Amino acid sequence: MMQRKKNLKYDKISVGDLREKEFHVENQEDFLSIAMGSINTGLPKDIVQQIMKAERIPINNMEARKGKIQDKKALVQQLSSLVEAMRGTLLQNGSARSLRELEVVGNDDIVEISADKNIAEPATYQFEVKQLAQKSSAMTSGFADPDESYIGVGFIQYTLPNGENKEIYIDADNASLKSVAKLINKNDDAGLRASVVNDGSGSDTPWRLILSLKDTGDINKADFPYFYFVDGEQDFYIEFEREAQDAIVALDGFEIELPENKAAELIPGVTIDLKKAKPGEEFTINISEDAGKVGEKINSLIEQINGVLSFIKQQNTMDENTDTSRTLGGDILLQSIESRIRNTIFKDIKVDGRTSRIGNIGIQFTREGLLEFDQEKFKSEMEKDYDHVAEVLTGRYEDGTKTNGFIDNLKETVGQLLQFPNGLLSSRKRSLDNNIETIDRRIAQRENMLQQKEKNLKDKFARLEGTMSRIKAQGAGLGGAPSPMG
Repeated sequence: MMQRKKNLKYDKISVGDLREKEFHVENQEDFLSIAMGSINTGLPKDIVQQIMKAERIPINNMEARKGKIQDKKALVQQLSSLVEAMRGTLLQNGSARSLRELEVVGNDDIVEISADKNIAEPATYQFEVKQLAQKSSAMTSGFADPDESYIGVGFIQYTLPNGENKEIYIDADNASLKSVAKLINKNDDAGLRASVVNDGSGSDTPWRLILSLKDTGDINKADFPYFYFVDGEQDFYIEFEREAQDAIVALDGFEIELPENKAAELIPGVTIDLKKAKPGEEFTINISEDAGKVGEKINSLIEQINGVLSFIKQQNTMDENTDTSRTLGGDILLQSIESRIRNTIFKDIKVDGRTSRIGNIGIQFTREGLLEFDQEKFKSEMEKDYDHVAEVLTGRYEDGTKTNGFIDNLKETVGQLLQFPNGLLSSRKRSLDNNIETIDRRIAQRENMLQQKEKNLKDKFARLEGTMSRIKAQGAGLGGAPSPMG
């Protein structure tokens, strides 16, 4: 009996010791082992989640730091896109030819004119369209219906411009106007095109077949000698015929014949589409440098430069509430880029043995630190001396060597900023990417460690829970035993 009392005392002390460990812990793992909490331990059920939440604080800090770096990377990428857009415009207009635009003025009712800026030169011409080119064509007699009228069985005979005789046989199954047209058009060797039209006469027989050669001009005359058809509802024959002819134009008073209604070689680099003949009506074709369109290109470039400068200015605008850890404010990167762009804009340009600057053609800095483009002054300078303005912008060739203009200088600066892998922007993006990758590795390592730690804690808790359950069961059993003094 005494032995049973001793065991009971031992058991109560053991339970008490375990309870005390809730409040007197020096080793964290011991604390976690006991503090897993459930019905038997008497601790909160989410104690493990709370402990693991505390363990994740370093990871959360790393995630926050990574977010700030990603914000900076997004800003660097935005700045890179602005500079990249500027480079695209510089490449498109990097030479005198690519920058150049021509204005062509003529008579839009009579001709349509286009000029190749790489070939055409400013000049003025007198022009007259006396006659349009036309192709050989013929119109047949009329029928009441294009689908149902029966023209009979027979053949169409004609001679091509090269002297080749052609015959197209029409059988009873293809004896309507539309069937004849389809039969002709599917034969590429026929040299003809056929179409069925309503002549608009309002007669009982308005439907006719038109036959036309594909090409215009005197050398493309065809001969339509006759049709031969039998058993038709009515006669089928050629009623009207128009011969092919050349176009006739006058350039600076000299008459010129053209085989088609397009003149691509009369004026170097200029294509003239003839729309209407107006004999006796002479008009002027004027080709000149288009200062307005060139100005639009330069204005677009100035806007892109200002886009970069405005971005830098916005980032550098800070107050006591600015979180510089998430912006580029005060960053040496911005200072370097702004300095390089400004130095390029202020750089002297050599033209005709003298020094010039873009300020001389209407490009100036404002008090706000942005560029301003005076299009009227630019246009005036272009009209005064186009070559001089072009050389200020795109440089010139001297003894086989090209000197740099404003666009060349800016293109070099932008190229250095974007150069891979050592340009300012490329280097900064690579540095930020490396920082993000380093943090990602540390987070992954920490996550793996915490996963293993949580697993170990759950295993320990399960064993502790079993132990506590057995102790309580043993205590309950001893408490229900009869008293030795009874």
